[in-house]
Amino acid sequence: MGNAGSLTDNLELITDCCRYSEGLLSEAAVRKKYRFDEATWKRLASDDPLLEAIELERTRRIRSGAAKRERAQQLVVKACEVLGEIALDPDASPKHRIDASKTLDAFADNGPTHAPTSDERYTIVINLGNDQKLRIDKATGLVPNNSEILDVTPQQAIEVEEKDGETW
Repeated sequence: MGNAGSLTDNLELITDCCRYSEGLLSEAAVRKKYRFDEATWKRLASDDPLLEAIELERTRRIRSGAAKRERAQQLVVKACEVLGEIALDPDASPKHRIDASKTLDAFADNGPTHAPTSDERYTIVINLGNDQKLRIDKATGLVPNNSEILDVTPQQAIEVEEKDGETW
């Protein structure tokens, strides 16, 4: 199995043991992944440096929100099964079937459903010194405004201010 130092350096094992202690992984899954027999599993339970590393990682996962996110992800997957049963149940009320379908559709969404409106803008001003500035003012939307062409190069989109007769 190796010495205790190598176990406490194995972040993947420590994280999987945390997931097991949090109820996110089963004992069988951890034992299968690392091919631990019964005797090895019992030795792990008495390895104080390993147990301390697991507890520290567990605290870190709680504080970072990783444990909460993983738990929520598992519950959402289970909720999908329940919602699917409701949506497909011919004896359920039509309202419940529609609500379940809408919720499943929201779960399946992989991003924004519309592009930003073209009236949203961003402005970048670079101060070149001596009262000279480089200004870029563009729409964030994907739809061209009036004469704006989508395939312009950045150089064509830059408006340069002149100062003292020089162009920058």
